[in-house]
Amino acid sequence: MGNKTKQIIILIFLAYIFLMFGNGLLSLTNPDEVFYTQTAREMIQHKTWMTPILFGQPQFEKPIFIYWLIRVSFSIFGNTSFAARFGPAFIAILGIIATYLLALLGFKDNKKAFFVSFILMSSGLYIGLARTVFTDMIFSVFILFALLAFYWGYTCKARKGLGLILFFVSSALAVLSKGPLGILIPFSIILVFLFIKKDLKFVISKYSLLGLIAFAAIALPWYILMEVKYGSVFNREFFYNDHFVRIIRAEHRDNDTWYFYPLTALGAVFPWTIYTCIALVCLFINIGRRMKDFNLFLLLWVSSVFLTFQFAHSKLTSYVFPFFPALAIMTGDYIYDQVLAKKQSRVFFVASIIMAVVLFIFPIAIPIAGISILKDYPIFIEPGPLVYFSFSLLILMAVLFLVFILRRKFMKAFYLLSLPVLVLIFSAGFMHEKIEPYVSSRDAANYLMNNYKVEGPIICSKFYARGVRFYTDKEVVAVDIPGSQFFSPHPILFLDTHQKVRDFLSKRPINYGILKKNNVRDFEGLTEKHYKFEVLKQCGNEYVVRISPLP
Repeated sequence: MGNKTKQIIILIFLAYIFLMFGNGLLSLTNPDEVFYTQTAREMIQHKTWMTPILFGQPQFEKPIFIYWLIRVSFSIFGNTSFAARFGPAFIAILGIIATYLLALLGFKDNKKAFFVSFILMSSGLYIGLARTVFTDMIFSVFILFALLAFYWGYTCKARKGLGLILFFVSSALAVLSKGPLGILIPFSIILVFLFIKKDLKFVISKYSLLGLIAFAAIALPWYILMEVKYGSVFNREFFYNDHFVRIIRAEHRDNDTWYFYPLTALGAVFPWTIYTCIALVCLFINIGRRMKDFNLFLLLWVSSVFLTFQFAHSKLTSYVFPFFPALAIMTGDYIYDQVLAKKQSRVFFVASIIMAVVLFIFPIAIPIAGISILKDYPIFIEPGPLVYFSFSLLILMAVLFLVFILRRKFMKAFYLLSLPVLVLIFSAGFMHEKIEPYVSSRDAANYLMNNYKVEGPIICSKFYARGVRFYTDKEVVAVDIPGSQFFSPHPILFLDTHQKVRDFLSKRPINYGILKKNNVRDFEGLTEKHYKFEVLKQCGNEYVVRISPLP
């Protein structure tokens, strides 16, 4: 068994620990995990593989691939939270191997390739998206596959044909995962790269034609079927609302700033943030000088993804996630070269000392943030022995990291640097029963359904509507007073005024609901003269309530 094979096996094992192990402990969370999983479940109920269905009606917020993944996982593992999360986690592991292979092509150094892959798997957002049911991991890894295939074909001329075909196949899967950007992003990266290299003729070949045929065969049938079957409904929701409107209108208004992506993306690569900043600065300084092809490719990768999303008003850190493999490769390249240098640069050494200080502050800052910011989450205010043990372990890691840096044992220090995030993950896993009521509607829904005869729809705060539907399989009514409709259409009754609430309550003798605190206050004021309003149980931040007429 060669060194490369051994390294890949080790990476798979480590990636399983970082990205998949314990994924079934926590129930599916509000609002997105239950959205995707409930859609797949309703597809099963309606016996369709092609039309995404939610609340009993077709919904086109995302393409079909993630629902196929969940359905296949359900058939293997059963209807569990682990099964729902298996697809993104499995593809995330493949993304680690793809990053290793790409770095191997670029650096011709298997040890450096291993290190950059390790950096990616231990980055905060990569771990988070691998362990949750979102499309972003799937979409980004398929873009990674496409760029790996291209670079393989570009650097290994004998593999040009296969590389180009795999580029289009991977792009097609990205299009089925999140939409047209699945081809626009990777194609723009390789076109600019080839233009700068004065080698545009590389893509003008019969292999590109074969690749386009494969792309059309994979990516287009589902879109054509939805167009033929649903026409304007599909176009309005998928292309207009979920693509065009997100460009011109912010779904999350506080995020719509010029600095949102630079700050949050760098924060999301924690614990490697400081080194990523330095690596990016070094690359930009070298613009205009003779830059290696691979570094140019990485820089264009990051720049293209950033510019694609920067000018859209709807911003989330996960939107720029496709450039995270490139950031990891840049960061690993910088760190690895410094470690092997006879004398490390002053900037590198100072950055490492700062990182040691950050590691000391990190476990102290968490409870402070819990007290000052997360007042509605008592678990952070009343920690148990496990929390104290975890924080003590984080302090010990900070001490060891500083000792390794001062003794110039940099490689040991950097492998140790990945562990704080892992400690937090496993601590959260052990505390899942305490965390769950604050992130999932499972406990509130189970209490309501197990103790009361619920007839008719359940009144839900807007944020809980998807989760309550998932955990009760009952019709729901969303309430937000005053509030805005869902960004994407939901075919459910929406109560956003006091009069709409009164009208709804008047139609049924007894109503049950799962509400957040401010909605409880609204209902108390609305019902005090004509209804009996009871809080039956509080589960985390969710209040199970009953509203019945006064005698």
